[in-house]
Amino acid sequence: MANYIILGIIQGLTEFFPVSSSAHLVIMQKILGMDSGQLATSIVLHLGTILALCIFFFRDIIEALFNLKLILFIIVVTAITGAIGISGKDFFTGLFSQTTPVAIALLVSGIILILTSRFMAAERNNVGFKDAFILGITQGIAIIPGISRSGITISTLLFRKVNRETAFRISFLASIPAVAGAALLEAKDIGFALKGNFTELAVGSIFSLFTGLISLWVLKLVLRRAKLYYFGYYCIIVAVITLIFIR
Repeated sequence: MANYIILGIIQGLTEFFPVSSSAHLVIMQKILGMDSGQLATSIVLHLGTILALCIFFFRDIIEALFNLKLILFIIVVTAITGAIGISGKDFFTGLFSQTTPVAIALLVSGIILILTSRFMAAERNNVGFKDAFILGITQGIAIIPGISRSGITISTLLFRKVNRETAFRISFLASIPAVAGAALLEAKDIGFALKGNFTELAVGSIFSLFTGLISLWVLKLVLRRAKLYYFGYYCIIVAVITLIFIR
């Protein structure tokens, strides 16, 4: 039980902080000796953070339902992300049991986040279909454990000169159908993972829900203060430690 509580807390904190929840789950499961069902476990814990997103962005979700342009934007992002995820499924799945490529991907995430320090003054508050196309690709790349989904998508929008508040909101609204879709595609594996440890995974998901709400609130404050790049240094430190000490 304790292992799943730890994983749930890590999932909740790192899913929204731009430090890659999948990377941290891979590394922590390796440390805890939990080598089976890694991808399915990750997806089940994601269910808690999906609920956290729905709660935190409830008003934005309701408003989005009446905004045809935003709905089409999210559909384009989701379609591109889904195409990348489905076509590279075997490749991505294989990475969930390897720490070295995860550490390298964390280094990439760290560099991207550090570069955002130059784009914090962006003022654009609207997004278009070119943004959707690019965001779909970067969100698809973020399936790689170690590439932070929130980090690379928020950074993408900042690089596109979208302001911080809009980048934060659009990044997470666009993630909801993608993460939910991944959970549906892996329903069979999830069922396998639930056998024998349903209670543990349920508890882990509850912890990921509550810590996810906290991390969303903190990330919003960090973005307001233009300090997103701090997370980049953290990613690089974790990557180096992983490469040296965790195999």
